[in-house]
Amino acid sequence: MSMHAKTDSEVTSQTASSPTRSPRRPVYFVQSPSRDSHDGEKTTNSFHSTPVLSPNGSPGRHSRNSSSTRFSGSLRPGSRKASQQLQPVKHGKGFDAIEEEGLVDDDHRRGIPRRCYFCAFVVGFFVLFSFFALVLWAAAKPQKPDVVMRSISFDEFVVNAGADASGVATEMVNMNATIRFNFRNRGTFFGVHVSSTPLDLAYTELTLASGTIKKFYQSRKGHRLVSVNLQGRGVPLYGGGVNWSSQNGKLTAPVPLNLNFTVKAKAYVLGKLVKPKFHRKISCAIVYKPTKVNVPISLKNACNVE
Repeated sequence: MSMHAKTDSEVTSQTASSPTRSPRRPVYFVQSPSRDSHDGEKTTNSFHSTPVLSPNGSPGRHSRNSSSTRFSGSLRPGSRKASQQLQPVKHGKGFDAIEEEGLVDDDHRRGIPRRCYFCAFVVGFFVLFSFFALVLWAAAKPQKPDVVMRSISFDEFVVNAGADASGVATEMVNMNATIRFNFRNRGTFFGVHVSSTPLDLAYTELTLASGTIKKFYQSRKGHRLVSVNLQGRGVPLYGGGVNWSSQNGKLTAPVPLNLNFTVKAKAYVLGKLVKPKFHRKISCAIVYKPTKVNVPISLKNACNVE
């Protein structure tokens, strides 16, 4: 203590000999805490002092150099502090909020709502189903059933004098005949339900007998012989059979007749959604011969099937 102590005379002499200096201006420092622990554990707080210019002046060169050197050294590449300061804190609230916001934005940009998936599925299903149904319909439509007329036999054909329901006297016709034809289903993957319009056996425009086909089902690639009974009882002629020649009510001369009807077939290929319909229109020119009663008359070349 005696070596470093100075007497009052020495201090006075030094003050008198030294030149007059301006009073040193105050320097302000900003202290910021730094986190040195990598594992997230808290350690003792170390403070870095950074000089800030005072309102009346600036710090010395040494202060600026030391602060810049300390700053650059703390952010030197490869240093522990630099990596900690540059890397974002994974558990920080701000970082999590930014990350979640970015994910939401990506979902809005990239993701498709589930409603769109459902609508696309429904539209695609109906398109595919319609296409499939159209293919089935197109495949079934050309496979029309075949109708081959076989014969007709007259069991009864007589003309008698009589009167209609209003009491008008005229000739009356009683007829009983049987039509036979073959029906064949050409469908390779479907059966058909068969019906028909009334079978009308007429003289010019006057219907003498009629009948209908009893509905039936025909399996794929199947065929059957169909018989239809035509009957007419007390049909008034009203002068229509003037040219007919008869004896005791029995005709003695041939009588031209015509037969018209339509065979209807319906196939349920895909339930009631795909049900192609087939119509075969038949018209026949028949000649009744008194000598062929109860004898089948061939219709092979007498009918036209459309």
